Amino acid sequence: MERKQISVKKGEFLQRKGDLNSKIYIVQKGILRSYAIDEKGKEHIFMFAPEDWIIADNVPGEQPADLYIDAIEDSEVLVRDKDISEVNDTERLIKRLSVLQKRVIMLMSASVIERYQHFIKTYPKITKRVPQRMIASYLGITPEALSKSKNYRS
Repeated sequence: MERKQISVKKGEFLQRKGDLNSKIYIVQKGILRSYAIDEKGKEHIFMFAPEDWIIADNVPGEQPADLYIDAIEDSEVLVRDKDISEVNDTERLIKRLSVLQKRVIMLMSASVIERYQHFIKTYPKITKRVPQRMIASYLGITPEALSKSKNYRS
């Protein structure tokens, strides 16, 4: 399995929707994000990946990617081919699946305040490093609603 370390500048894309042969990215330093853009041009953040997190598009390697993946900060990233039989990052993968499962359940049933509190618990080290508009997108709310919920929480 091919594995290489790369440097990625803030705003640089690792993957765009429609790309083939998407990879698995393990963040050594910095923050990546994955997201989709709807037909109206609105961005919907699927996940963040700070240091020691894994990020990838879940489509099989030979199918077009559904997500964009880019750097929020200058980052150092370990890139791997998407051959799941070779992946021995079980702990990282279980952590990622657990976070995604909890997030889906919360999007279906939790209040904005509960979702924001869960975000802080999940990503305690990035709340000051990620723009508020991106956190709002991740939570499925407007930046204004995020601001109100943060004020309510105080």
